[in-house]
Amino acid sequence: MTEELELIEIGTIVAPHGIKGEVKVYTNSDFPERFKKPGKRLLKRPNQDSYEWVTLKRGYYQPGKGLYVVAFQEVTNRNEAEALRKSKLFVEKRDRPILENNEYHFDDLINLAVFDQETGERIGHVVDIYVAGNELLVVKLEQAFLDKHFSEKSPSNILIPFVEEIVPVVDLENGQLELELPPGLLDLNLA
Repeated sequence: MTEELELIEIGTIVAPHGIKGEVKVYTNSDFPERFKKPGKRLLKRPNQDSYEWVTLKRGYYQPGKGLYVVAFQEVTNRNEAEALRKSKLFVEKRDRPILENNEYHFDDLINLAVFDQETGERIGHVVDIYVAGNELLVVKLEQAFLDKHFSEKSPSNILIPFVEEIVPVVDLENGQLELELPPGLLDLNLA
């Protein structure tokens, strides 16, 4: 049944919390309601190929830890919670929240081609996104770009702040984004 579903990973269970079956979840989602709003989620245990439905009863953010504590209807004690360590949580792609203009789902940005807006040169493509205050795009550089712009010390990936001043164009329809590279940004990636 779940094989035909398009899924989005929203978090990883990192540890049990307490003795009543609650778990701590490290999130990779910008939507807190996925950990607070009751309802069905999909769970994939480590080293398993199949998914199972779990029912989120409640959840809350743990300030200072960067984690959510959640309770599932099916998990009632610490041993059951411990067995979920390193399990991944998913939602169906069709359940993604509607975004405002200039807001993007992370998974829509992965694999976008990256171009220098001024020169039209292809720089590389987005391979990951880090959240550190602002989001940082991880761009894997094209060999031609590396050869042209870097000497002996050349990174294979660079970090680009995902802010409108540096990334003024995101064109999901054509699978690309454009950068307005400020002076010195590439040099920061060598430090």
